[in-house]
Amino acid sequence: MDTRLRGVDLTLAYDDRTIAQDLGVEIPDGSFTVIIGPNACGKSTLLRALARMLKPKRGAVYLDGEEIHSLPGKEVARRLGLLPQTATAPDGITVADLVARGRFPHQKLLRQWSRDDERAVDAAMAWTRVGDLADRTVDELSGGQRQRVWIAMALAQETPILLLDEPTTYLDIAHQIEVLNLCAQLHEEQDRTMVAVLHDLNHAARYATHLVAMKDGAVLAQGDPSQVVTAELVEAVFGLPCVVVPDPETGTPLVVPRARTSRLGRDAPQHSQHGVGTREPA
Repeated sequence: MDTRLRGVDLTLAYDDRTIAQDLGVEIPDGSFTVIIGPNACGKSTLLRALARMLKPKRGAVYLDGEEIHSLPGKEVARRLGLLPQTATAPDGITVADLVARGRFPHQKLLRQWSRDDERAVDAAMAWTRVGDLADRTVDELSGGQRQRVWIAMALAQETPILLLDEPTTYLDIAHQIEVLNLCAQLHEEQDRTMVAVLHDLNHAARYATHLVAMKDGAVLAQGDPSQVVTAELVEAVFGLPCVVVPDPETGTPLVVPRARTSRLGRDAPQHSQHGVGTREPA
């Protein structure tokens, strides 16, 4: 059976600048899929195509077996939510009003605000723990609070698929983990398909159930993080010599950059092929 969201033979471009050619990707249903790769490799461009924000020059994105650009915009918004990288709230809008905008795809000409809308907004704000911020304006919030509010708005759409473009950008490490823990909780407890673009490879390996590794507009590997994240792949994708060891907290792959031998000299630990450090005898 086909996955609900997939891209087939995609050529993606902005005007005459081609970003990717012959790109294919499948998002496993019920997965927390993370797209990784170096800067300017096409990660966010692929996410924009999957979200119907960028029409492929060639190929097609399919949502529930239908070409996504053949579907009405509101219909897509009832099945697929998007948190863009640089979301901007109107000046002076309150948290409650911004989250309520997530219900727009469910509004009809003869049916405006309803109890279902109220329930969905209350539930989204409870999940993201922003209920106590309801009457505050979005522009007075911290970066971490603001990101949780945007996620709440996306949740209020009640879509089975949620796409997030670099949701941890500009956040400090504590707020990055807070946002990623929230995404993992939404995936696990709501059986929601999550797709995120992340820069931090170790965060991706820890939280993802499915990884898509990209370089120069092409998918180099996709699958379970334990199979995808190898020292060979990290060097091929990022040009980073490293060892990969088990994360002591989760057992997921942990990428450790190799030390500078010019600085550490003969005291630098030697690594086996399995990434286990051993020190030469004195």
